[in-house]
This record gives sequence, structure tokens and C-alpha cells, in this order.
Amino acid sequence: MEHATEIAAAVESSVESLVGVLERARLAQQPAVPPAQLRVLTIVAGNRHTNMSRLAEALDVVPSSASRLCDRLEATGLLRRVADPRDRREVRLLLTSAARRLLTDLRERRQAALAEVLERMPVAAREDLLRALQAFSAAAGHPSAEEHPESGRQTA
Repeated sequence: MEHATEIAAAVESSVESLVGVLERARLAQQPAVPPAQLRVLTIVAGNRHTNMSRLAEALDVVPSSASRLCDRLEATGLLRRVADPRDRREVRLLLTSAARRLLTDLRERRQAALAEVLERMPVAAREDLLRALQAFSAAAGHPSAEEHPESGRQTA
């Protein structure tokens, strides 16, 4: 059995390959959305009660930086700011239908790019990879797709 550090190096190398595949899928999307803005959209999509302070905290930036990102997204029609009906002093961030389409399209592009790579792998290796990724996710304390099917992830 290989040492954990050797496996960690192999995982790191694989992650770099994975990031490259996902980044090519992102760059192929038109209009291309910068990674920081895409992260904002992803955070807002994951929590319908996101306000500016929660967003800044999730991004680990000061509120003014989060606000500038939102300014750009609002200018491109991907984000809206609305008064929170529970507390009018709060501003809630909402995705527009264009942003939802963009995220769906990006998810589909990424999955297609990943499937293209996975199809080049032998079936047994894909099955081993799936089991290894599920075990890694469990060891890292992340819920599996079976526990949270709304995440959109599926297992074979």
C-alpha cells in the first residue's frame, strides 16, 4: 500500500486535471462569467436568504468587495437586490432567470466535459473511481448524493 503522502500527491495532480476540464467548460460558455462572479451566483443559488453580509462572509471578503461584485452582476442582469420582506433594512440577493439558465448551462457543460474524460477510462476504473470518491467524501464528512438528492448529484 502506498503512503498517504504519495496518494495525496496523486490526488492533487488529479484535482489539477479536474480543475482544467471544468475551467475549459466555463471558458466555452458565452458570455464568460469571471470565477469570482460565478462563485457569487453559486452561493446565492444555494441559499435563498442570502444577504450582503452573509455573502461577504461566504466569500471571506469585506462587505464592500461583495457589494462591488454584486454591482457587476446586477449590471449584467444576473442578480437582483430586493428588500427583505421580514426586515426592510436587509437587502436580499436573488438570481434572475438569466442567471439560473447560465448556472444550468454551465452545470451541463461541466458534466458533459467530465463525461467525455470518463468515457475514455475503462469501465472498471470508472467504477473504482466512483467508490473511491464516495469513500473520500464520507471521510471528509460530506453527505453523499443519496442523503441529499436535491444537490443534483447522482451516483451510478
